[in-house]
Amino acid sequence: MVRADAQRNLAAVLQAAKEVFAESGVDAPVRAIAARAGVGVGTIYRHFPQRSDLVAAVFRREVDACAAAAPILAAELGPVDALASWLQRYTGFIATKRGLAAALHSGDPAFDPLPAYFAERLGPALESLLGAAVAAGEIRAGIDPIDLLHAVGNLTVPTPGNDGTHTQVMVELLVDGLRYGAGTH
Repeated sequence: MVRADAQRNLAAVLQAAKEVFAESGVDAPVRAIAARAGVGVGTIYRHFPQRSDLVAAVFRREVDACAAAAPILAAELGPVDALASWLQRYTGFIATKRGLAAALHSGDPAFDPLPAYFAERLGPALESLLGAAVAAGEIRAGIDPIDLLHAVGNLTVPTPGNDGTHTQVMVELLVDGLRYGAGTH
């Protein structure tokens, strides 16, 4: 069993790495991550001997957090609102993923399992939200969760002068489009 302070340190390292990678790229000095996390460099290397281990861990952590949000939103909101909120949350994950993109597409075999991990965790999370919204008659049936994940990803491509509100508006329009034909089947 991992000690509570070690778990806190690990969580701090992953959060710091996410932030530093977003600001400076995945080649940022480990010293910068350690300083932000409030740990020694040795702590990072003890948990993540290779930089690719740290990058993959940040990716998995963000995927897991996004997937875990689905049942929480489903319990708190109505079906289509839970779906819309989760898709907005997913756009935040995409922003993190962009910071990792160069490394993830580097050809490093350490990243080979990550696309399957993404689909295995986020596909079912979104499928549950879609299913509830379809069952409630709020959106149309027949929407493939992975297709929808890719569609939202395409809507979040950065453009000059976009402060993020444009992405939110585009996702709202997409959700409105999912409502077309709801309850007719």
